[in-house]
Amino acid sequence: MATVGLIGTLDTKRAEYLWLRDQLVAEGVAVLLIDVGPFSDSDLADVTSAEVASAGGGDLAALRTRRDRGETMTVMAAGAAAVAARLFAAGDIHALLAVGGSGGSSVAAPAMQALPVGVPKLLVSTMASGDVQPYVGEVDTTLMYSVVDVAGINSISRQVLGNAAAAVAAMAERYVAGLAAPVADKRPLVGITMFGVTTPAADEARARLEELGYETVVFHATGAGGRAMEKLVESGFFAGVCDLTTTELADDLVGGVLSAGPHRLEMAGRQDVPQVVSVGALDMVNFGPRDTVPERFADRNLFVHNPTVTLMRTTRAEMAELGSRIAGKLAAAVAPTEVFIPLRGVSAIDVEGGPFRDADADAACFAALRDGVAGSAVVVHERDQAINDAGFGAAMADALHRLITHAG
Repeated sequence: MATVGLIGTLDTKRAEYLWLRDQLVAEGVAVLLIDVGPFSDSDLADVTSAEVASAGGGDLAALRTRRDRGETMTVMAAGAAAVAARLFAAGDIHALLAVGGSGGSSVAAPAMQALPVGVPKLLVSTMASGDVQPYVGEVDTTLMYSVVDVAGINSISRQVLGNAAAAVAAMAERYVAGLAAPVADKRPLVGITMFGVTTPAADEARARLEELGYETVVFHATGAGGRAMEKLVESGFFAGVCDLTTTELADDLVGGVLSAGPHRLEMAGRQDVPQVVSVGALDMVNFGPRDTVPERFADRNLFVHNPTVTLMRTTRAEMAELGSRIAGKLAAAVAPTEVFIPLRGVSAIDVEGGPFRDADADAACFAALRDGVAGSAVVVHERDQAINDAGFGAAMADALHRLITHAG
């Protein structure tokens, strides 16, 4: 039988969660109730709030005494994530459901982000019609707007929460059925990063990898795409990574809108997942419409990619720093790693006659990258091509296949 983990604050929403538990049971699934209410004294939960606090590195009695809401929410969120991960790893839950306002959502969201992609996760929240990135993160959490506050069962909440219970029960049952079903596609999975200005290279790499017997998954390097790929690497989905487009690092360095954070390009190396890496689209930092570019960049080389995206050329100093940062990440990798340098341009507009062509800036990046990995196990391939020239993407694919095959 499928089991749904139900995460709730039984100190403030006891009636609502007991109603939800009954709805889930009526849908034919088992329920494991996880209490994250810091002032709960209920014995109805399968995992008590004291156990959750302990899993988060805190003591519930001490938290109650200090009454520091920020500290308490942080501890309970960490505990909920640890408990959910443990229960899933043990096969005790097959889905998660939570309902709440901003506080309850902030506690439940880390628990959902702790589970792999593919495990059903449903959060019914009063916050679901606003900025939801903190609640979703890089996983496939489903958000449902609660419409009304989670404060009692009424004619509106009965419909919304009832739909949520039915949905997560069906997802959990489908997930359990899938565990016993034969795998339809047993090809090793490879992640590829792509941007509009590196599409030909990524397409060529993808085609070659599929010829070699891999299933490929392409990620748009828009910040969220890079984070999603790193999360899937962490979850153990990939046999290898073709990280052709590392442009998100430029946004992180300079302050563009598509940063994937400072830890981009680290997970494969840390998880011992073979990787081939290039410097795709490091020539650009991304902003929104032209009038949203910060005034301090007014004199920079700007290119209007479309009405909603304005690109800014990275300088020689910025490119040198990017090369150094990439080298540091790759040199620290425990995974087999090779890097491909396109000497004639890192994007479709960084080619001879292109608006972002700056060979001097590119050379600074390449030199810093070479110097930074010198003496490490990282293998450097320099190709007298632009990144989108025929053969570049295929060469990366062939190298990745060799690394994966050698790694067994």
